[in-house]
Order: sequence, then structure tokens, then C-alpha cells
Amino acid sequence: MEKLKQRWGLTSNFQILLIILVFSINGTFAAYIAKPLTEFIGLDYETTNPWLFWPVRILLIFIIYQITLPIVGFFFGQFKFFWNFFTKKMLLRMGFKRFFEEA
Repeated sequence: MEKLKQRWGLTSNFQILLIILVFSINGTFAAYIAKPLTEFIGLDYETTNPWLFWPVRILLIFIIYQITLPIVGFFFGQFKFFWNFFTKKMLLRMGFKRFFEEA
């Protein structure tokens, strides 16, 4: 636990518990939300070729997960952690550097 706290810059075991809880809740939430979105764009599990359905569904889950991770983290008081360590890094890799430049 100490290595994890040091690596992530955390101060307590309770923060680790909250972060693990946010990861699990957000994963379930992203998969749950992806189902109606998949149907909304016209892809049905029973009528769509699995070679098309599953990659689109997994891509939707990934996108939803990244968007909702800091939101769910906010409700557990861990927004700063998820913004700095995951979302911000992802956006920087995608080329959104100008949003993080110091004025």
C-alpha cells in the first residue's frame, strides 16, 4: 500500500479505497451507458455482425469511461487525482496541449 500511496501521491489508505471504488463504479457505469448508445446508433446485438458490433461497443465504452472518470471521481472527492493522472494525460496525448498552457 505504501508504494501505491507514494506513486500516486496519496496520503491515506482511505484514498486508495475511494480510487479503487471509483474505477469499479465508473467501469460498470460506462458499460451500462454504452448499451443504449449502441442501440441509438442503430447497432443491435442480434442483427449486427459481431465483427462490427463489438469493436464499436468497446470503443464507446472506452470513450464514455474516459469522459465520466473525473465526474464519478468528483462525487467521491477524488476529482483532482483523476484529472491529473488520467484525463489530463489522455487529452495531452490526443493533442489538446493549448488547453493546458499557462497564460
